[in-house]
Parts: sequence; structure tokens; C-alpha cells
Amino acid sequence: MTSPIDRIAQDDEAAILALNNEHAAELSWLEAERLSFLLGESFYARRIGDLEAFIMTFDQDANYDSPNFVWFRERYERFIYVDRVVVAAHARGRGHARRLYRDLFDQAESAGHTLVTCEVNTDPPNPASDAFHAALGFAEVGDAVIHGGKKAVRYYIRQIAA
Repeated sequence: MTSPIDRIAQDDEAAILALNNEHAAELSWLEAERLSFLLGESFYARRIGDLEAFIMTFDQDANYDSPNFVWFRERYERFIYVDRVVVAAHARGRGHARRLYRDLFDQAESAGHTLVTCEVNTDPPNPASDAFHAALGFAEVGDAVIHGGKKAVRYYIRQIAA
């Protein structure tokens, strides 16, 4: 049986924070207050099952200062930015990330969006994420070195119907 996709509730935040911070190298470390703030700003924030996976996204109007989000805001008038997607180690290989993206695409299209954006680390490299995003139809549109040279990223976009 497939686990449901549900909205992230306040009761989920401690578990979301723990799962996020297990993957801080690929994402970024969050404190509880920052996570609560970001969830309040999010366009689409969902989890699968008993936190087998989660996704958090923002639209162009979010109050968010991430250098990656700002990169897209400086170049695109209207978009959805995928800030983080995490699948718990015990739940990998079940298609959770693909399901979350497909549901996001549907939600974005319903809201009149035509563009979904994201970034993938190039330093440290993340070839599995590059391949995953390519398989979903994302195309590279740029790159950057951020956080004082501590991280390098590749920027992707995917057009969706509206």
C-alpha cells in the first residue's frame, strides 16, 4: 500500500527538523525557529507517511533570503522553487521523491505556475540528484559558488503546463 502525501503539520516539525539535519551537507542546517518560519512561507510543504520523505517549496513572493532562491528571483518573474526534498534512509527506492515532485507539479499548475526551479550541489557533488532531476525533465540554466566558496551549485528549471 502506498503511503499518503499529507501537508506538514506543526506536530511534524521536530521530526522534519531531525530528518533535514541528518542531510545538512546536501541541504543546509536548520534550527527549529527557522524551520517554523520557512514552513509558514512555503508554497507547498508535504510529507509522505510517517515521515518517510518531505518536500518544501516557495513561490517567487516568499520572504526567503537563500542565495539560490534569490538567484531565481533575479531571473524569473514567477516560479516555484524547490528548496529541499529528503527521503529517509529506510524509505529510499520507493519512488517517494518522484511522487512528491509529481504532486508538486499538479499543485503548481493548479495555481497557474509554469516553472519549477531547483538547485543541485556540484561541490560537494550529487550525481544521483542530477540524474533524478534530468529524468524528471529539468534542464540546467546556470551555476554559482555560494557561502564564501564553500559550496557550488547547478541551477535547474522545468516547464510545466498551465
